[in-house]
Amino acid sequence: MKTVLIGVGNILFMDEGIGVYAAKLLACNYTFTPEIEIIDGGTLGFKLMDYLSDYEKVIILDTVSIEADPGSVYDLPSDALMNLGEYRQTVHEIEVVGMIEMCQLLGKMAEVNIIGIIPQDIVNVEINLSNSIKSALPFLIQTTLNNLKKSGIYATAKKQQKSIEEIIDFYQNPLQNTPYNA
Repeated sequence: MKTVLIGVGNILFMDEGIGVYAAKLLACNYTFTPEIEIIDGGTLGFKLMDYLSDYEKVIILDTVSIEADPGSVYDLPSDALMNLGEYRQTVHEIEVVGMIEMCQLLGKMAEVNIIGIIPQDIVNVEINLSNSIKSALPFLIQTTLNNLKKSGIYATAKKQQKSIEEIIDFYQNPLQNTPYNA
């Protein structure tokens, strides 16, 4: 099954960047069998639509702005996401739903899951994560690995592991860091 994992969000607004950080953490710390593509989707929005129609399985890592405790993790198939109503608080949340709707109308869409985490802070301008989201990150990663395993994709941890602090530092100081070979 041709699979892509896309981390979306804006790293400039604290927890809103969790999808990007989680995707980079997975790329740096695991190998996958069979191989999958991992994309830093950032705030590309509708430019990611080709992935939804060209792949068989798409996992989107993102925030989900619904009423729940910060750090709560949800693994939502695309149809469940569509039934959440007016949960969308960020531009990329609106665009993800819009892409899914367009692909459904065109009749060509992958199996899409959104693995989302309830953010604590998406307002402050800082390249970082709140402590509650950092604490919940291992559960987000495990939820993602479990979802992949259900599709027959197995993760093997690499010997050299990157921490979330190293990933955040990579984005805070891009000119001072060597790009990760993920």
